[in-house]
Order: sequence, then structure tokens, then C-alpha cells
Amino acid sequence: MNSRTQALSLVKSLQARFVRGLEAWGGETFTSDEWMRDDGRHGGGIRYGIADSERLGRASVNVSQVHYDDEPERKLGSATAISTIVHPAHPKAPSVHIHVSWTELKNGKDYWRVMADLNPSVLNPKQATQFTEALREAAPAVFEEAAEQGDRYFFIPALGRPRGASHFYLENYTTTDPSSDLLLAQRVGEVAIDTYLQILNEPTLIDTAPSEMEKAVQLAYHTLYFFQVLTLDRGTTAGLLVHNQNDMGILGSLPPRIDKNLLGSWRSRMEAPQDRLLDALIAVLPHTGTCVIDEGVKQKLAAAVRAHYQAHPEALDLQAAGNSTPPTLENHK
Repeated sequence: MNSRTQALSLVKSLQARFVRGLEAWGGETFTSDEWMRDDGRHGGGIRYGIADSERLGRASVNVSQVHYDDEPERKLGSATAISTIVHPAHPKAPSVHIHVSWTELKNGKDYWRVMADLNPSVLNPKQATQFTEALREAAPAVFEEAAEQGDRYFFIPALGRPRGASHFYLENYTTTDPSSDLLLAQRVGEVAIDTYLQILNEPTLIDTAPSEMEKAVQLAYHTLYFFQVLTLDRGTTAGLLVHNQNDMGILGSLPPRIDKNLLGSWRSRMEAPQDRLLDALIAVLPHTGTCVIDEGVKQKLAAAVRAHYQAHPEALDLQAAGNSTPPTLENHK
């Protein structure tokens, strides 16, 4: 079994594991949506998700594999990934983002990208500690490096704060032992999924209706999450710039609602030309105040991001970074 086949088997198993657990907690069945890269000639993927459900709110669990063996001029050989985000409806249930991917470059520099971060609207130190310590136990040899990279990658300079409460991020990860690397990716993915499900299943987590204050805190946090994803996140930007065949999957990380007025208040804190990117994002949002981020809005947001970086390719240097810039993004500068 070659590396990309092993990676695909891994991400499919993680997808099935997470979807089963989320369906059990949420009490509703996910829908599936398949997409194709170039009509399937270069692969594709399948996304399981749910929107505006009573407990899960909005969730997206995507698996994909693309390959370009038939295009020798491309630097990318293949990319296999699971990328998932959950934004539960109740403010006390934290959001989570988990990403595990295997990239094969035609120059032989293959690597893993492994991410897991807990993103609460209402901070619960016990939850953050539980998530952090589980990841420390899953990957003790690399935990400190991954935590440091994650804290740096998910920091939002304009707001002077991180996106989440616990961050794990390995970029360009590879050693001389491919079997060990695969096992680490599997272990971190499984532990992140299982620990998050344990947090959701705490008996008293959502036993009372949220207060108006908690709802307001959640809306503000979801606005921050939206801001970070669309102005700083390299993975999101790279996906949108490479193609337009999976915009709904790439923007599956966006929360269901944000505060347009709060978002606009951050413009003065941004350096050029990213202030113009924020202008473009705000321009496609409906209404004022609370905005619903539906599929029509996502399509307009994706177009706005693409247009901005095509006009200002130098702005890619202003995006978040861990210890290195992902090669697949460098290829699209």
C-alpha cells in the first residue's frame, strides 16, 4: 500500500469515527455531498455535514484526495486530507477544528499537516485543559513544538488575542520513519475526535437554556472566528485560490451567524491591503447587525477572497504562519 492510499484510508476512518459520534450526540443524521476536481480526472471528495440543527448547530466533516500525476508541470503530486469544523448551537459547547493531511510533492518532499484546536465561545478552563492534556499524551515527543506553532498560527494580531483556548499544529511534519509518522497522525486525529466528543457528552454541559449574555458572547466569538478564517488562515486561502470547485467545503469552517457591525469595527486595526479585504467581505454581507452565513453568502465571500489576492498577491505574506509556510501555498503566489 503506497503512502497516499494509506493516508486516504486514515482520513476516511477518522471521518466515519467523527460523524458517528456527532450524529449520536446531535440526534440527527448528516447529509453527504460529493464534489469532483475537474470532473473526477484529478480526484475529489465527500463532505458530511449538518446546518442549523438544534444541538450541533453547524458541522462539516470533509475528506478529499486530489492528484496530478498526469500533469508533469505541476509541483503537487497529491494531497489527501480530512478537515472538519463543528460550531454547536449552545454557547457552552465549544467549537472544534481538526485537520489531518498528507501532501506529496513531485520533488520528493512529502509531509504531514496535523492540526487540532478547541475554540470555545464561553471559556471553560476545564475543557481547555482536558483537550490540551489529551493531545500532550497522544504526541508527547512533539507536543511542545505543536502547541507553540499552534499558538503562533492562531494568534490574531489585529485583536491581540488567539482564536482558541487550545492549539496543536504540526506543519511540514516528517521524520525518517514513515510508519511512525502515519501512526502519529492517526493517534492525534483519533484523540482529538474522542476528547471533543467526551466534552460534548458531559451530562450538565447544555442542561440549561443559554442566557442572552451567553448568546451575545457566542455571536461575538463567531464573528472573531469568521475574521480569522477569511483574513489570516493560509489553508482556507490556498484552497480558494487553487480552484473554485469546492467553495462550500472550504468555507464549511464559517460559523452560522456573525455581527456585521462588530466585524466592521475592526477595520482600523488592520494594515493595508488587508483592510481592503475586510471591506470586500463586509460588502457582500447582507443587512446590518446579525448576518446569516448561508451558501449564497459563502459563494460571494469566496469570490471576494480570490479577487483580493489576485489583485494583492503580496498580501499572502501577511497571513498566519507556524514554523514555515506550506509549500502548496508558496506554489500559488
